Amino acid sequence: MASKRGEADPETLHDAAELERVQHAVGLPQRQEEADELHRRMRASASATMLLAVLAMLTVCYFAELPIIVLLSSILLAFILAPLADLLQRVKLPRPLAALIAMLLFLAVLYGIGQISYNRAVAFSHDLPKYSGKIRSVVGKVRQQAQQFQKTTSSVLPEQEENGPRFTVQQSKPWTEYLSGSLGPTIEIAFAASFIPFLTYFMLSWQDHVRSATVMLFRMKNRNTAYVTLGLISGMIRSFIVGNVLVGLFIGAMSTVVFGIIHLPYFYFIGFISGFLSLVPYLGVLIAVVPPLISGIGQIHGGGVITILVTVLGLHLFALNVLYPKFLGSRLQLNPLAVTLSLLFWGWLWGAMGLILAVPMTAAIKIVFDHIETLRGYGSWLGE
Repeated sequence: MASKRGEADPETLHDAAELERVQHAVGLPQRQEEADELHRRMRASASATMLLAVLAMLTVCYFAELPIIVLLSSILLAFILAPLADLLQRVKLPRPLAALIAMLLFLAVLYGIGQISYNRAVAFSHDLPKYSGKIRSVVGKVRQQAQQFQKTTSSVLPEQEENGPRFTVQQSKPWTEYLSGSLGPTIEIAFAASFIPFLTYFMLSWQDHVRSATVMLFRMKNRNTAYVTLGLISGMIRSFIVGNVLVGLFIGAMSTVVFGIIHLPYFYFIGFISGFLSLVPYLGVLIAVVPPLISGIGQIHGGGVITILVTVLGLHLFALNVLYPKFLGSRLQLNPLAVTLSLLFWGWLWGAMGLILAVPMTAAIKIVFDHIETLRGYGSWLGE
C-alpha cells in the first residue's frame, strides 16, 4: 500500500535516525575533547590569575610593611578593647563615648606599666654597683679565655708573608649623618605608631558600620558567606587574645612563685615579664630567660641559674603542649607544620612583629580558604 502523501517512509525514517545516531557517536568524543581543553584552559587561567594576585599581595606586604603592621596592630587592639566598650555601652553610654573611655583606660594602664617598669629599672641600676666586683670577675674570666683562644689560634695559623702590617684609612662620617641615620627610622616608627590609638578608637566606635559595609561589598549570593566568615575570624581573634592572656598569666604566676622561692630580686615583677615574653612565638623561650638572669646577677649562682632555665623551659613546653591546645586549639585548627612555616615566612618578611602576627593571620587565611569552594584544598592543608 502506498504511503499517504506527506508521510515519510518508515525505512527512510529508520535510515535518518541511524545516520543521526552515527553522527552523534562520531561527534561526541570530539565535543568532549573540546570541553576538556576548554576546562584545562580555564583552570590554567585561574591558576595564573591567583599566582599573580598572591605575588601582588606579597609585594604590597613587603613595601607597605609599616602601615600594614600598624593596621593589623590596631585591629588586634580593637578586639582587645571591644568587650570593655560593649560593657560601657550596656550602661547606656553612647558608642563613641564608650570607645573613648576604653581607649583612655588602656592608655592609662599602659602608662602605669611603663612607669612601674621605669622605677624598677632605676632601682635595679642603683643596686647594680653592689655586684660590679662579681661582674668584673666573670667578665675577666671570659676575657682571659678569649685571649688564650686567640693565642692558640695565632700559633696554629701561618704568619703573614707581608713585610709589615697594612693600615687602612677610613674617613669618618659627620655626626649629623650618624644622627639622621639612627633617628630616621625611630621617628618614622614613632610617627606610624601614633596612628594606632586613633585607628583603634574609630574601629571601636564604627564597629557595626564597618562590618555591615564590608559585607555589602560582596555580591548578594556571597554576602551570607562573607558575614559568617567575618564572624568566625572575629571569634578566632578574640579567642587568640584571651587564650594568650590566660596562658601568660598562668606562666607569670608560676614563674613568680619559683623566682620568689630562690629569692630572686624583684621576683614579683620579673616573673610576669618572663611569663608574657614566653608567649612570643619561636623566640619566646630564649627571650624569657633574659630578665631573671639579669636580675639575678651577683645573687643567683649555679643552682639558681639552673632553676631559672628549667622553670622557663618547662613552663614554655607545658603551655605549648597543654594550655595552647586547650584554649586555642578549637579556634585556630592549624597543624604544627603550617604554624612553623608561617612563623618562618612572616618573621622573615616583617621581623619581630611578623612573629607576633603570624599565627592569627594564618588562622584568618585558613578561615577564608574554608569558605571558598575553589580554595578549600589549601584550607585543608593548613588544618589539622
